[in-house]
Amino acid sequence: MTSTLNTSILVLGAGELGMAVLREVAVMAAPRDVRVTVLLRPATLQSTAADKQKDLAELRALGIELLAGDLVNDSQTDLAAVFAPFDTVISCIGFAAGPGTQRKLARAAIEGGVKRFVPWQFGVNYDVIGRGSAQDLFDEQLDVRDLLRAQHGTQWIIVSTGMFTSFLFEPSFGVVDLAQNTVHALGDWDTAVTVTTPKDIGRLTAQIVFAEPPIANQVVYTAGDTLTYGQLADTVDTALGRTVTRVRWSIPELQSDLSKAPEDSLKKYRVVFAQGKGVAWDPANTFNAQRQIAVTGVAEWIRHNLKAPLTSV
Repeated sequence: MTSTLNTSILVLGAGELGMAVLREVAVMAAPRDVRVTVLLRPATLQSTAADKQKDLAELRALGIELLAGDLVNDSQTDLAAVFAPFDTVISCIGFAAGPGTQRKLARAAIEGGVKRFVPWQFGVNYDVIGRGSAQDLFDEQLDVRDLLRAQHGTQWIIVSTGMFTSFLFEPSFGVVDLAQNTVHALGDWDTAVTVTTPKDIGRLTAQIVFAEPPIANQVVYTAGDTLTYGQLADTVDTALGRTVTRVRWSIPELQSDLSKAPEDSLKKYRVVFAQGKGVAWDPANTFNAQRQIAVTGVAEWIRHNLKAPLTSV
């Protein structure tokens, strides 16, 4: 029997994570006769860009309904009216939407009487990190948690996934710098980080949303991998058949870098992850481990995405 929390599901956004969530939710929804809708900006629905057209065609093929809306510019009350017909709303709209958006979406879900809301919290353990961290965006995530915990009309699920696995290899982030054949440790070599791929987050989020008995009013953890920066360097060496240069970025060094560019978001992230608080957890205690769901670790991600050793510059 389909839970009344799942008779109609609205997903906000169809970026990298949104598409991953939509694909997996659609697969689980189809045999249960569950209606799945995605909210997209009018400009996206009208776009003639090849990549947008491809995504829209895939969504339609999956049986997903397309709904126009502007999560950034529409008012909370307008969004509440959009959300109201849906039992479950899953937000895949991240920080790029701008400050205040996460709070507005949570308030709109509550005002609209949504039965269950899954906010954009696909990241670290904000409760442990606390307020006033180097990454000021995280305070809004705590505001969202406070809003949800303070009310009883809308159930909620927070899915904590750690960092996107690919972000470890993002050149601008600088942890794995393959062009320079270098791995940087944030904080120290025994500082740990938890990561999950967007594809796995999509699959696990769908499983969490459709879990029986229903999951409600709790933080659910996932992990594709939890490893120290020393283990990350070892993994890169083994997977790519090379020996990387290892450079430690100490917390004072990273804080000094941030003080010289206080608006640099990547530098803010480096400081938070270097401090190692709330950014890693034991994979054995995760939803995927408890349900015995296979996920992609860092070594496997490297093999699939960085198949051949790269020539350093």
